[in-house]
Amino acid sequence: MKKIFVTRAIPERGVAMLKEKGYAVTVSDKDGVLTKEELIGRLKDAEFDAVLCLLTDTIDEEVFTAAGGQCGIFANYAVGFDNIDLEAAKRHGITITNTPGVLTETVAEHTFALMLAIAHRIPEGDAFMKAGKYKGWAPMLFLGTDLSNKTLGVVGLGRIGSRVAHHAVKGFGMRVLYYDPKANAEFENEYGAKFTDLETLLRESDFVSIHVPLLPTTRHLISSSQLAMMKRSAYLVNTSRGPIIDEQALVAALSNGTIKGAALDVFEHEPELSPGLSELSNVIVTPHIASATEETRGKMAELAAHNIIEALEGRVPPNKLV
Repeated sequence: MKKIFVTRAIPERGVAMLKEKGYAVTVSDKDGVLTKEELIGRLKDAEFDAVLCLLTDTIDEEVFTAAGGQCGIFANYAVGFDNIDLEAAKRHGITITNTPGVLTETVAEHTFALMLAIAHRIPEGDAFMKAGKYKGWAPMLFLGTDLSNKTLGVVGLGRIGSRVAHHAVKGFGMRVLYYDPKANAEFENEYGAKFTDLETLLRESDFVSIHVPLLPTTRHLISSSQLAMMKRSAYLVNTSRGPIIDEQALVAALSNGTIKGAALDVFEHEPELSPGLSELSNVIVTPHIASATEETRGKMAELAAHNIIEALEGRVPPNKLV
């Protein structure tokens, strides 16, 4: 009987798929993230055939060693995989998969929810009302910013970035600039978008939305010098990975008016916030929930389970990375 270890509770749909195949499934009973040492302890000598891991798990040489030669796949319950040492996986002959595609629409929706919320000052208005401060309509109360007919800069034109651009153009009549390693003529023709360098995008955009993976080349892609290029009236949104933005530089930029506001679902030192960030009224923070809908998290669980099933039955998983 094949044995599977799931590092944290996930929607039951995925676990049920594995059990229906006759696999013995062990789900971590810890209420929270396993430390690397705890994960190694759970894997060592347990002879699991597969591990369904999360983006909060550090999966490296030591973890692969602990998993032993019997473990053939680590299926990441995420589209990103910066938590996994792919080169170490290759050395150990372990397959790595992720869960792309199924969360595209949901993350794009959350990105726009953040954009609308920060521009229309919705959290500020909500707190104002709940504090009993509202005394009646006033012409200058919580003036915000329109999205319609403004310029959106998309940094990273993958599945999610493309979908955000779709909503911007089709829903709000926005102009789209995009920065990516290569131009996409089909995308430009469909949305009237313009391929540009990062500096031009930052200087001309009213809203900048981050959609690049976390790589050595993208860490602190947005720091003090890049923030200084942006309009003082501009907003920065990040639903990708926290370390892409130098968070302390962002705190300074928000504090001194270099940019107007920011909305973040991911953080540089997650789950901690950089000092001063939580005290600012011109920033919205959500706890890494851009893909957190019942529909999408369930689909992610199913896809991770499907990747494991395909690997254990001798087929190539549909989302194999290495």
